[in-house]
Amino acid sequence: QVQLVESGGDSVQAGGSLRLSCAISGFTDSRYCLGWFRQVPGQGREGVAVIGSDGRIGYADSVKGRFTISQDNAKNTLYLQMNSLRPEDTAMYYCATRGLRVGGFCPIQAHYEYTNWGPGTQVTVSS
Repeated sequence: QVQLVESGGDSVQAGGSLRLSCAISGFTDSRYCLGWFRQVPGQGREGVAVIGSDGRIGYADSVKGRFTISQDNAKNTLYLQMNSLRPEDTAMYYCATRGLRVGGFCPIQAHYEYTNWGPGTQVTVSS
C-alpha cells in the first residue's frame, strides 16, 4: 500500500522560504511521476511541480524561478523548495504519485490522473 506524508508547511512572511517534504512508502513503480499540488478552499486543485523517473521536470508558470522540485531516492522523499513566497502561494500543499507510461509524460495540471495522495501540509504566507 502506497503511503505519502507531507511535512514542512508553516506560516511565513512574504519573501520567505520553506522546504516541503513528502515521505513515500510502498511505491514500487520503476516508471513514475511525482508531483506537488495545492488547493485553496473553494477552488480547484492546482499543479505546482512534477518530476518523472525519466528526469523531466515541469513547473506551473506561477512558480517558475521560485520553486524547485527534487527527490532523494535513497530516502524515498520528494521535496519542494519554495523561495520568494507570496501571499497567493497560501494553500494546502499535497504530494502525489502515478505511473509513467513508456513514451508518456507527467501531467502537471491533470491532478485526477494521480492515484496516490498525502493528507497535505498547510502553507500560509502573510504580506
